Amino acid sequence: MKASPNPSKGGALNPDTSLISYFVLRTSYFLAFAVLLIFSCHKKQKKAEESFFPVLSYIKSQVAHIDTSIYPIQKIIIIDSTHSDTTDVRREEFRELAKDFLTLPDLAEKQYAKRFKEEKLYDASLNTVIINYSPLNAEKEEIQGEEVLIIPQAPEDKVKNIIINTMINNRDGFLQKKMLWKIDESFQVTTISQKPGQPETTITLKVTWNETPIR
Repeated sequence: MKASPNPSKGGALNPDTSLISYFVLRTSYFLAFAVLLIFSCHKKQKKAEESFFPVLSYIKSQVAHIDTSIYPIQKIIIIDSTHSDTTDVRREEFRELAKDFLTLPDLAEKQYAKRFKEEKLYDASLNTVIINYSPLNAEKEEIQGEEVLIIPQAPEDKVKNIIINTMINNRDGFLQKKMLWKIDESFQVTTISQKPGQPETTITLKVTWNETPIR
């Protein structure tokens, strides 16, 4: 009489054992795939949640600072490069003068992430990081370009300038604004406009409060 094969001594495998191993292997593959899928989705979600530089919030913080400061504020208006007028400004008037910045669309809002492209580059000669935003469809956007210039330094990077260009062009005429905010120093808005049947006009408004003298 022959003895039955003993799996522990190199005999044939028990069918139940093979079946269990098969299901364990399949479960392991499934779990590994699920982990990779979750990780991939998490990375995509994290990337989607990344927002643009908060330009509007940064400018609002500048205005709030000036509201409580004792800086002497001056306003300079230049019309068509031929007429210039300089006057002192009360601190209470500053927010109204800065309204062109404060009423801009906030590109940091999620709705603009799919409508604008962000590009970052480093200018070694200036030791400056430049963050640029441009519209994917310029004809549908008021903001035609936005740049943030940052000087990398310890312990905290310093935002130096914010440059914004806007344009509205329709049957009522042409309106373009070239805007510059020099952090902790001044801001400038050059407005170029033309109505149907009328000549083009250029008006530059510059407001200073802590501007570094040109040497």
